[in-house]
Amino acid sequence: MCGRARCTLRADDVPRACHRTSSPARTLNMDRYRPSYNVAPGWNLPVVRRDDDGEGFVLHCMKWGLIPSFTKKNEKPDFYKMFNARSESVTEKASFRRLLPKSRCLAAVEGFYEWKKDGSKKQPYYVHFKDGRPLVFAALYDTWQSSEGEILYTFTILTTSSSAALQWLHDRMPVILGDKESSDAWLNGSSSSKYDTILKPYEESDLVWYPVTPAMGKLSFDGPECIKEIPLKTEGKNPISNFFLKKEIKKEQESKMEEKSSFDESVKTNLPKRMKGEPIKEIKEEPVSGLEEKYSFDTTAQTNLPKSMKDESVTADDIRTQSSVEKGDPDTKSIASVLSDEDTKKRLQKRDYKEFLADSKPVTDGNNKLETSPLKRKGNVKDAGEKQPTLFSYFSKK
Repeated sequence: MCGRARCTLRADDVPRACHRTSSPARTLNMDRYRPSYNVAPGWNLPVVRRDDDGEGFVLHCMKWGLIPSFTKKNEKPDFYKMFNARSESVTEKASFRRLLPKSRCLAAVEGFYEWKKDGSKKQPYYVHFKDGRPLVFAALYDTWQSSEGEILYTFTILTTSSSAALQWLHDRMPVILGDKESSDAWLNGSSSSKYDTILKPYEESDLVWYPVTPAMGKLSFDGPECIKEIPLKTEGKNPISNFFLKKEIKKEQESKMEEKSSFDESVKTNLPKRMKGEPIKEIKEEPVSGLEEKYSFDTTAQTNLPKSMKDESVTADDIRTQSSVEKGDPDTKSIASVLSDEDTKKRLQKRDYKEFLADSKPVTDGNNKLETSPLKRKGNVKDAGEKQPTLFSYFSKK
């Protein structure tokens, strides 16, 4: 976090940016300072620190990227190893804890760059104040002496959790001291109890950002083009956004289909049954349970019927006809009277036919041999005047 910045300030602008109105007591190594739109760790940047006597301040040009004083003299310095320090752990790590009492400083830049990951690609954004004033960062510095005896001053920028407005871009941001009170508290303060109130995210709305060219990712790319705002190509370049956009479109289509389906159902319920698209069932006449109970003929009831009707089954039509007659339907009564006469004649004819068949059925003799009925016997046909044998005479002989 905060690995690139823009610092094109003039040397005399840095103290004013850090709310130092008086002239610095002295300046150190300011001849090494080179303004740039694309500053990275290892570059020389001006910082404001307290003077050694504690009375004034010093404008000192240092290298960005802390090299602790306990680093071996023959070791090659790595400025990318500690160019940031987490403010939450500065009191715990030895590299930073020992610097808190007397080695605080302020770093001033005009803006910093942060990259937003988009799949395998990264899009840089330039973050700055809306009114163009410089950003002031809380920082710590240290000194290191090489094997050749050269004394090197280096610093690190403190970071904290990202503000609510910048969480979409990155989860960390530099500690921005937005006013004179916070700058004075960090530079001159000695009480560790105030760290939590100073080292916090910057939540004001005057911090803004916009996308810039990815070419500034190269250190060799420098100049005003680094901070020039560019339009983003959203079509086919943002798979996450496209995914949620397609999902929203799908939800809208589904909701429309549900509305149409509910409308069709409401219309369908108000249509006659033959228009709902349901098949018309075949109407079957089934006996009504109440009528079955009313007109169930038990053995006792059958004994009161005429002999010609005892062997006849009562049909559903008879029950319906009888029910209609009892209810007093005049048309039904007239029809029932006609039907009853015809049914009586048919039943009498049917009974005589059954008796005729019974007399003409084949019988067996004692040896289980079939004997032809008198009507179907071809030989020994009796005279017409001879009396025909009856069933009663047959069973009496047997």
